[in-house]
Amino acid sequence: MSLSQRVHARDFLRIFLTRNAHNGSKRPIPLPPPFSTLESAQETASAREWISEFRALDIPKAAVHLSFSRSSGPGGQNVNKVNTKVTLKCPIHEDWIPLWAKPELKRSPYYVSSSQAVQIVSTVHRSQSQNIDECLAKFHALLIEASSSAIKNEPSEAQKKRVEDLMRADGAKRRAEKSHRSSIKASRKRPPE
Repeated sequence: MSLSQRVHARDFLRIFLTRNAHNGSKRPIPLPPPFSTLESAQETASAREWISEFRALDIPKAAVHLSFSRSSGPGGQNVNKVNTKVTLKCPIHEDWIPLWAKPELKRSPYYVSSSQAVQIVSTVHRSQSQNIDECLAKFHALLIEASSSAIKNEPSEAQKKRVEDLMRADGAKRRAEKSHRSSIKASRKRPPE
């Protein structure tokens, strides 16, 4: 796939997600910066900006695959008649999932390696729509956590100075303890006869 085809595919996805947004939201999911790892400060800043923009949005139903089935367990006749169990599946190779978050998503308990997708199931509520909302909310939180875990926070100058002072104090304390032990050992020695 050429670069122009990828750009066209991204534009199509953005338009598609805008038209089919969840909960009436007309804002599309922002496409993440194309970094597989966050090495520079600029890449980290771009990733933080994407996360803050993504945090304010809902994941549209059209961006994931939803399937429905009957829930199991107690609940009377409603369980046997209504498809309230919701299973959300989303391949991790979607354009709107950050590249730097994919290793963390693969370590998630929701990751299914045979289909290379995240799968989330909800049977908590008696309503199918509430279970859909719960699955989407769990997936949203999982994506935020996975994309945030790769970001390394740089210490401030005050924190660096504090660490240096603590290391200097620790070294001085260790030297004082060593000299004290040395003087105790020296006092135990017998003078030569």
